[in-house]
Amino acid sequence: MNLEWIKKSDLSKTIVAVDFDGTCVTHEFPEVGEEVPGAVDVLKALSEAGAKLILWTMRSDIAAEIPIIGSPTETAVSAEYLSHAAQWFKERGITLHALNNNPQQSGWTSSPKCYAHIYIDDAALGCPLVWNKHDRPYVDWEAVCFLLARFCVAPKEL
Repeated sequence: MNLEWIKKSDLSKTIVAVDFDGTCVTHEFPEVGEEVPGAVDVLKALSEAGAKLILWTMRSDIAAEIPIIGSPTETAVSAEYLSHAAQWFKERGITLHALNNNPQQSGWTSSPKCYAHIYIDDAALGCPLVWNKHDRPYVDWEAVCFLLARFCVAPKEL
């Protein structure tokens, strides 16, 4: 995977919203799954080139007892699912701009939809996927890198 174009780019005005499960790691929720091949390399290169990465995930931290679906007596207590995902980025030296929101948009909208230039998500139509030993596919980061090059770099630079 050629990441040189990212490393040479100024992406300081680029906002990238990135999903977690099925995108950065395999689907193993509530656990953190296996690292998806290529995710760390591409995300680290984007971050180092100045892109603002926003973790855009369904994961959240639960701070109360909630019933476990299908069990009349069991409850889940204080689970830090979002914090575990954020920690995954930190452990890999990938800087996050925000978690599940874009702090820059609060001045012009109250919408909960996170504003970004690029959304990388295994559930997004057109996102390249890999079907492997897992029940659900995950993001093909080599193909994403190719698409990012077409989106972020002027054609004469390629």
